[in-house]
Amino acid sequence: MAKTYRIAIVGCGGIANGKHMPSLSKLNNVEMVAFCDIVPERAQQAAEKYGAEGAKTYTDYTEVLKDASIDIVHVCTPNDSHAEIAIAALEAGKHVMSEKPMAKTAADAARMVEAAKRTGKKLTVGYNNRFRPDSQHLKKLCEEGELGEIYFAKAHAIRRRAVPTWGVFLDEEKQGGGPLIDIGTHALDLTLWMMNNYKPKVVLGTSYHKLSQKENAANAWGPWDPKKFTVEDSAFGMIVMENGATISLESSWALNTLDVDEAKCTLCGTEGGADMKGGLRINGEKHSRLFQTEVNLKSGGVAFYDGKTESEADVEMRMWIQAIDEDKDPVVTPEQAFVVSQILEAIYESARTGQAVYLNQ
Repeated sequence: MAKTYRIAIVGCGGIANGKHMPSLSKLNNVEMVAFCDIVPERAQQAAEKYGAEGAKTYTDYTEVLKDASIDIVHVCTPNDSHAEIAIAALEAGKHVMSEKPMAKTAADAARMVEAAKRTGKKLTVGYNNRFRPDSQHLKKLCEEGELGEIYFAKAHAIRRRAVPTWGVFLDEEKQGGGPLIDIGTHALDLTLWMMNNYKPKVVLGTSYHKLSQKENAANAWGPWDPKKFTVEDSAFGMIVMENGATISLESSWALNTLDVDEAKCTLCGTEGGADMKGGLRINGEKHSRLFQTEVNLKSGGVAFYDGKTESEADVEMRMWIQAIDEDKDPVVTPEQAFVVSQILEAIYESARTGQAVYLNQ
């Protein structure tokens, strides 16, 4: 008999409803049996829509963890509670998927890595952009050496005017930052993964509160309240890796630019280059001539992607459960996610102090 995994959802807000629960509900070897939220109605609504028969609701996650029958916990709460809940769940014998970023601080992320090692339970972080067809295809090209040694890259997370005005996005205490830790984290994760380089040496960063103080600003989700906008509106970083490679990271929720890209990267290697602007483009030189190719990703060409209507979130959840079922590493390892948090924190620190931050010295 194939095992059916019993899952608890902690935090039944936007990301749980937008990604985790809909995608988990499509899998036939899982059932969502517990729903926890500080707002009881949210947990109840989630249970009614996605819960297995007899699913329970909670307002205190510590009560959820007392249920020995639960195999997996998904942590979909604000950034400041990721580490606390994830570590408690690991210590209670559960496998854990935490939403991105891994934690509010690098120290908390390091504690999560240690807890996973100590307990022997699997831990992953919700970097769903790795599971897009363009990301999967580009990763394969990188692994096969098509680009050679990637020594310069750009991580793109730029919106012209799309500040999230709901929830705790603008609350520095809860989130730890603004666009850098929210969407910059996706772009950086994607870039490091493509380069397969997780050894940062030095980081220089800047952050800005320029457009955040404008009243009645044009915005995709309506004007923001400048008084509540306590996080940066833009942050930028330069990361030099131990092997000399350079990464330029750009992130903004509001910037006066028409060059808008999110969760994308540009890679420059010794044998070729690639970017995700308007599709996946590969460039290089052959027979003393320059070339560029646009990859057709409509169907096929990726190991698990053959034209099915599977979103990246669907693939993410399927491969996460598969990693548990087959006892192998998840696609996003805790060690990789820790380095993302380490670099983000260094950008914030550099922006605050005006000094470069040296890591792993």
